[in-house]
Amino acid sequence: MSEKNGPGGQRGAERAGTAMRASVAAKARKNRPEAIRLGASGVIFHAANTVILALFMIAVLFPLVSVISRSVSSPSAVLNGRVTFLPVEPTFRTYLYVFRDRTIATGYRNSLLYMGCGTLLSVILTVFAAYPLSYRNLAGRRPLIFLFTFTMLFGGGMIPTYLVVRNLELINTMFALILPNAVIVYNMIIARTFFMNTIPAELLEAAEIDGASDFRTFFGVVLPLSGSIIAVLTLFYAVGLWNMYFDALIYINSQSKYPLQLVLRNIMTSAQYQSQMVEATGQVSDAEMMAITEALKYATIVCASLPVLALYPFIQKHFTRGIMIGSLKG
Repeated sequence: MSEKNGPGGQRGAERAGTAMRASVAAKARKNRPEAIRLGASGVIFHAANTVILALFMIAVLFPLVSVISRSVSSPSAVLNGRVTFLPVEPTFRTYLYVFRDRTIATGYRNSLLYMGCGTLLSVILTVFAAYPLSYRNLAGRRPLIFLFTFTMLFGGGMIPTYLVVRNLELINTMFALILPNAVIVYNMIIARTFFMNTIPAELLEAAEIDGASDFRTFFGVVLPLSGSIIAVLTLFYAVGLWNMYFDALIYINSQSKYPLQLVLRNIMTSAQYQSQMVEATGQVSDAEMMAITEALKYATIVCASLPVLALYPFIQKHFTRGIMIGSLKG
């Protein structure tokens, strides 16, 4: 038996392995960042920061929880002001009134339609405007950027915009809600900054050398690498279109084309609308009708806000990424 394969060689290999593991552990301890030791001022700062953030959290959560509690409380408790934070006499009766009304379903349908079509069109136009402006050698680039930026500082106003929409015969159509705000300049600047700082110029030059046209480079190279900015633009436009109600108030005349937010506004402001909604569900007394109409406000608020509240935890990182992209110089 040779020394390499004998007991002595085996012990030597074990000692070498142990020494190697000890060396690796020593390097790991050396490279490991030491725990930050806070002084008295640091402890006070972190404690104050925690308290302030907790107060902000309470200030944000309290109205949300209060609205949800009022929406699931009995209408009489809501009318008498007995609901503050937790539900009183929990019931889902108010939601039955909401979902029995056809205007709520129509508002949901219209809002989804406006949001889907408007987001698709806005993302396409924004990307098509941002990508050429990301080229530093584009002829007339500075005047074009100035024209885009100028619209952020000065606008025509509500009446001239209404006259333009009316002359284009867009009143009482979905295009009146989509076309006037199809491109948000701030979103275009975010996309342009992304293309300038993320897409390597060498990659575009390589595609050009290979004989790819501008459209082939855009669709084959740039778009596959731009999934994050497209997600950011989609979320920004989708949330804006979902929460839109003022443009619909100005341009839409038919109740069958109202978005959900405008339906919600009518429910909250029109006593006659509320009475008609309750009477359609059955015969109730005047006192009970008054209580139900008061509780309906909170139930409709929850119904209108629930989709965004449910999606926000999953899309928060995209909002943060979009804000960080826009903060970079480009």
